[in-house]
Amino acid sequence: MTPGSLYLSALGIVSALGSGIDESRTTLFGDRPADMIARDGFLPDRTTILGTVTHDPEPLPENLARHDTRNNRLLWAATRQIETDITNLIADIGRDRIGVIMGTSTSGIEEGTSDYEAALDGGAFPETFVYSHQEIGSPADFLRDAFDLGGPSYAISTACSSSAKAFAAGARLINTGLCDAVLVGGVDSLCRLTVRGFDALQSVSNGICNPMSINRDGINIGEGAAIFILRRNAHPDAGDIELLGVGESSDAHHPNAPHPDGRGAALAMQNALANAKLKPSDIAYINLHGTATPLNDGMEARAVCDVLGANVPASSTKPMTGHTLGAAGAIEAAMLWLSLCNAAQGAPLPRHIWDGATDPEIPDINLVTRPGTKLPPADRLAMMSNSFAFGGSNVSVILGRGWNRGDRA
Repeated sequence: MTPGSLYLSALGIVSALGSGIDESRTTLFGDRPADMIARDGFLPDRTTILGTVTHDPEPLPENLARHDTRNNRLLWAATRQIETDITNLIADIGRDRIGVIMGTSTSGIEEGTSDYEAALDGGAFPETFVYSHQEIGSPADFLRDAFDLGGPSYAISTACSSSAKAFAAGARLINTGLCDAVLVGGVDSLCRLTVRGFDALQSVSNGICNPMSINRDGINIGEGAAIFILRRNAHPDAGDIELLGVGESSDAHHPNAPHPDGRGAALAMQNALANAKLKPSDIAYINLHGTATPLNDGMEARAVCDVLGANVPASSTKPMTGHTLGAAGAIEAAMLWLSLCNAAQGAPLPRHIWDGATDPEIPDINLVTRPGTKLPPADRLAMMSNSFAFGGSNVSVILGRGWNRGDRA
């Protein structure tokens, strides 16, 4: 990203938190449990706790039926929440100046898996089989076609950092003059391939995931979608939520394990601060990647302490959403967006759900465990979200409000 203020002027979201801003806010900042549901069929030998979207998404409109997968239905459910904003944006700047960048890791692979099973059993693919549904670019192609947009359109698939990287990519499209606005976000749907893959790595929890606890035993897979309008000028009714900075790093320590000292994670956070021209003390809250796996939590806590210090309020929200993989970066950025919308009245903070059993191998950090916790009212606030992926692809995103670039370090 190059200097220049960029704003997130609308949000559509669907996840285990609920559908839409109001339901998501109620679950995120309240004390009711999210829709983490025991499901059969995803693992052959046991029931699995998954972050399921219980609002069954409607089929796509007839003119978009060629794109019909559960993944794209989830994305459409989120997008319809801001459809008027997108239509107004098109009228304002034109279709050819709007791009699309989506992060995903599953796309339509679940439908493809079922179709391949049918072909193995019956000797032929069903008539509904569409190979392109499985391609990673499917969500971006779908949104481009849904609104007949003419700007650059593509998907990013870097596992769990996919949709966090979409913010950096969208900012580059605007800052290089290729677009005036970009639809950015991410979507993933529950998929046997990913659940069984993580189970093969012995990374799937037997219950609700337990981030930062000595008793943590792995992740819950989730699904959902979040989409924003990223644009140069703040929308007068949007609350002026700014994309202050994005930091990326690639430590390539191991195919599926982070560097134990958190070097790549720390570098991503440092790069985000530098990109935003902020000091560590400017960060009022951090949404942890917090997967509840043995290796991730320890390294992330060390990285947070090294970069931001041990006192910054922090939480992992994955016990409420599951780990939504390619959608996690966008969904967890949405949590910052929801907090920041109420900064002037005291920004509410997502709670950290765990059993409270500390791990002596993990540095103490300031976990937000009490429902209803708020920051003091503030005219200026900045928050960070971390996303770390297989292969050492690390991203930190900083959102805020009330900042002038001249005020920054």
